[in-house]
Amino acid sequence: MSALSLFDLAVGRSAFDADCRIDLEHTVDSLHAHLDFDGDEEIGAGDQVTVHGEPIDLAYGEKLVVERRVTVVRAGWFDRVWARVAGGLEVTELYDVSFTSRRKA
Repeated sequence: MSALSLFDLAVGRSAFDADCRIDLEHTVDSLHAHLDFDGDEEIGAGDQVTVHGEPIDLAYGEKLVVERRVTVVRAGWFDRVWARVAGGLEVTELYDVSFTSRRKA
């Protein structure tokens, strides 16, 4: 289990270790890494997940499922609120607005 600082405890953070299965795919159909916990654990806004083990290098066209150990640090109330506010503001970076005319002059 990871050690939390006094500050982490003061702001309501907690940590636990768990086993998980990671489904990785790097193909023309999908580029993803899905993590499924063993058990009923859910990850919320602001929670931090650290996957332990060697880095995984997946070449194009490959699919892989691996078992790993993870450490989850649960966010405190301030972390959760901040994650929701920052996430709402950052979604605007996905907008692509253009004011150029498509007509030829």
